[in-house]
Amino acid sequence: MKHKKLGLLISFIVLAGLLLAACGSNGDDEESESESLDSNIVTIATGGASGPYNIIATTLADIYTNTYDVNSRTQTTGASAENLNLMAEEKVEMAFVMSDALSQALNGEASFSEPLEGISQIANLYPNVVQIVARADAGIETIEDLAGKRVAVGDQGSGVELNARALLEGHDISYDDLQADYLGYAEAADGLSSGRIDAAFLTSGLPNASLLELSETTDINLVTIDADNITEIAEEHPYFIDFEIPAGTYGNEEAVPTAAVPNALVVRSDFSEEDVYKLTKTFFESLDTLSNSHQAAEDISIENAQEGLIAPLHPGAEKYFNEQ
Repeated sequence: MKHKKLGLLISFIVLAGLLLAACGSNGDDEESESESLDSNIVTIATGGASGPYNIIATTLADIYTNTYDVNSRTQTTGASAENLNLMAEEKVEMAFVMSDALSQALNGEASFSEPLEGISQIANLYPNVVQIVARADAGIETIEDLAGKRVAVGDQGSGVELNARALLEGHDISYDDLQADYLGYAEAADGLSSGRIDAAFLTSGLPNASLLELSETTDINLVTIDADNITEIAEEHPYFIDFEIPAGTYGNEEAVPTAAVPNALVVRSDFSEEDVYKLTKTFFESLDTLSNSHQAAEDISIENAQEGLIAPLHPGAEKYFNEQ
């Protein structure tokens, strides 16, 4: 009788153990499922190799890969305009873009012959600062002085080039009034260093790596844009704000007045709500790591993420913000 009871007790213990193991297995499955995405690929379109877009996005792609075991990588591009076209063509899943280019893409303006569809916004990011730099011997102090000069205006169709054109036109300067050269960050810095160009637009977060390196080897000065002029230009292009490049950023003794355009993180609208929720959550929970990769990310915050949105907020991002 005792042996029979002992056998029943052992059987009960074994059964209980199996049940606990099953529960544990289900928990592991749920945890595993929570750390995966519906999509297998998250390609992030960026910009020039030395720009903040590329540096921050490369770090973000690594985080996504390690967190979700997904194939996440960056694609170096001509920046905003190209990124938006790639997204509309479903060739990338996410992108860093400037708000001016995003506005023009959604409205079918400037270099966009028709409105682009299928693009949603995750958040507003840090301000993209218009940094006009000139060789110290070029006699260029203000944006009006660019007339008649050799000026790099960014890659053709890029966000840099789009806002360069708008700011020049706002000062009654067209490309016919200067020698425009379509150069990215690194190429523009090389052109300034060699003397092939007199000035360049390098619109990005602060500091720009190419400009920082240039400032250590070449005598340069930062070109000013009057705040009152920016206010007037913003009546037609509301994404422009006045901004100051802090003293000491590139060895400049005083703060330099200029313009800025907020950056935006966008995603394909057909991405699932749950995927975008996870991508948004991980993005904001990784701000310390992203800031370590480039200090421009220090100006990204949840508090400002929904201010001045240009594209519709993706439901997945909205779900995350509603939880905060």
